[in-house]
Amino acid sequence: MNKMDFSIHCQSCSFSHLCLPVSLDENELKTLDEIIERKKPLHKHDLLVEAQSKFKSLYAVRSGSFKSYITTSNGQEQIVGFHLPGDLIGFDALSTQHHQSSATALETSMVCEVPYTTLEQMAERFPTLRKQIMTCMSDDIKQGQELMMLLNKRKAEERLLYFLAQLSQRFSERGFSDKQFNLSMTRNEIGNYLGLTVETISRLLTRFQKENLIRVDGKLIEIIDYETIYNRSQGLHNDLLIKMA
Repeated sequence: MNKMDFSIHCQSCSFSHLCLPVSLDENELKTLDEIIERKKPLHKHDLLVEAQSKFKSLYAVRSGSFKSYITTSNGQEQIVGFHLPGDLIGFDALSTQHHQSSATALETSMVCEVPYTTLEQMAERFPTLRKQIMTCMSDDIKQGQELMMLLNKRKAEERLLYFLAQLSQRFSERGFSDKQFNLSMTRNEIGNYLGLTVETISRLLTRFQKENLIRVDGKLIEIIDYETIYNRSQGLHNDLLIKMA
């Protein structure tokens, strides 16, 4: 299936402000749009990128969500990131030219494939595009550093609180509700990502609900006391930044 089968382009994408097209002028957008391939939908558990496969493209999440993970020598999976619309997948392959992690769909999802060699050639012509690529790479590194500090320095309840606050913020950036959203990842996957057991995740969600911070209905999370969660997460976020400085 080629890109002509899809009607959405960079110019009309509602997540372009989070992706490569941001700050590009009309001509630059048109040029970028011409190299992007709109891929057919992936369904839950479908593999987008396999670890150690050769790096050819970056993938911009157009709809749905993905998880990135590495597999240890004894076959255990460690989740290293969750990706929402507007996120780019594949930066971990730049140094070795091979993907360091795998990425699979958490639900029915779609991506835009951006051939990296062609993107590099475009970046030489368009400084704004080159700057945006560097910004996306920097954000990717920053998220990894924040996760490392979170896992090393924070208690279980602080890890989950920060995770929920970040999800709320990310949904808001994408034009979705920041107070009510569905989790596409399982509690086991959240626990894996945060270094917690699924029992701990369930216990903490129950506790937060009893404290009237959130309401939980299956995978639906409703933030009740948004101000408290936001203020506590901002304090944690600022503390993380100070420690990283």
